[in-house]
Amino acid sequence: MNALRPHPATRAVNHVLRTTPLAMQRLATHAGRTIAVHVGPATWAFTVQTTGEVTAAVPGASRDLEMRISPFLLPRLAAGDETAAAEIAMQGDTALAEEIGFIARHLTWDVEEDLSRVVGDIAAHRIVTGARAFAAWGREAGVRTAAAAAEYWSEESPLIASRVKVEDFTRGVAELDARITALEGRLNKLKP
Repeated sequence: MNALRPHPATRAVNHVLRTTPLAMQRLATHAGRTIAVHVGPATWAFTVQTTGEVTAAVPGASRDLEMRISPFLLPRLAAGDETAAAEIAMQGDTALAEEIGFIARHLTWDVEEDLSRVVGDIAAHRIVTGARAFAAWGREAGVRTAAAAAEYWSEESPLIASRVKVEDFTRGVAELDARITALEGRLNKLKP
């Protein structure tokens, strides 16, 4: 790799970091730590510098934090879905992982602005709007699928009891317990 021209992934990460100086300040406290990011089959490893920026990690460098991001999570992350960051699997240095999580929640990167420099304002707006709509559709589809499955399993093919049925069962057990207690009381009175 040419030292004068950093790897595109390194440039991209540093560009995003520079939009939030607080992120760089917090990351600088972890200078020398190496983070590996796995997205599907692709892997990038970065080492944190004293400036808070990152550089491509030296091949074979020990990794302090491993991050695994599903490729299907990328549209949600790009759309600014706050719940998506919680789905990133992190393993390794917990303090560094917490710092990365904090930085991810507080980044102020304007995706649309950067994208507009490449494809133009209108196309960038449509792409970002489409990504947000796709992420919202994905969340909504998940909720609807879960609700449909719950209804099917509780009504059509009772695999799960509904709240009403559980409450009726509990009430019936309590009534039966009260009757058994009363019967035991009567039997105890009949004993000499």
